[in-house]
Amino acid sequence: MTDDQLISGRFAVVGNPVEHSLSPRIHAAFARQGRRQIDYRAERVGVDDFEGWVSAFFNAEGHGLNVTLPFKTRAFDMADTVSDRARLTGAANFLTANEAGEIHADNTDGKGLLIDVTANAGWILEGARILVLGAGGAVKGVIPSLLDASPAALVIANRTAERAEALVAEWAAQPIPVSGGGYEQAAGAPWDVIINGTSTGLSNDMPALPSETVLAEGCCCYDMAYGKGPTPFMRWAVEQGARDARDGLGMLVEQAAESFYLWLGEYPNTQLVIADLRQQ
Repeated sequence: MTDDQLISGRFAVVGNPVEHSLSPRIHAAFARQGRRQIDYRAERVGVDDFEGWVSAFFNAEGHGLNVTLPFKTRAFDMADTVSDRARLTGAANFLTANEAGEIHADNTDGKGLLIDVTANAGWILEGARILVLGAGGAVKGVIPSLLDASPAALVIANRTAERAEALVAEWAAQPIPVSGGGYEQAAGAPWDVIINGTSTGLSNDMPALPSETVLAEGCCCYDMAYGKGPTPFMRWAVEQGARDARDGLGMLVEQAAESFYLWLGEYPNTQLVIADLRQQ
């Protein structure tokens, strides 16, 4: 222990599995920027124990939780109040509780992605044709933020077409064209931005895109997964001539920074943390 002040309360990231999570390291780095420490841990919780564990956490001086797979929709469902962005996605990666014990849910994933691709990477999403691969919770959590960036069109392609079709049906009423189906949706028109929201990178694989998938000149590709080196999707993107290919480490740090701000009212310097993680 150092003489740095300890931030009041307990914090954690909860999931199953969760041992690989970088969140404790990230939040410790945020706290050190203010010469402080934070009690932030990775907590693996049994699939049947989530709601009871969360309630016990907040009853025992818990201040804040980040939530990862497979609990994001259940975190949303058990909250007493939810933010607009959590309501739009039906999922939450952020929980906190007030003095009355009421649990509030939010979703910081979309903002994390948007900041990483626009502010950090300098990509322009306005007017872009965006292809998103996958139709799970990770993709659902970022659709509102992508639409807020005013693309020309958003297409969701998934291994199971029905899941993509069900997802895009939720966005039929808004003005930006949103469509979805199987991976064959990727064929044809050139794409300005392709985002991989599947978990294929974690198993050193990539989505089964058709050979007719065409990248526009200057196309940028983003994999929400991250690892010690380029993911298979990133390598594919470079082979296809993408101008830029990035992984999801920046998104992870940026969504964590939004959580840190919501809990403590301070926005950390994310660039220092991203650079340190890359070096390590």
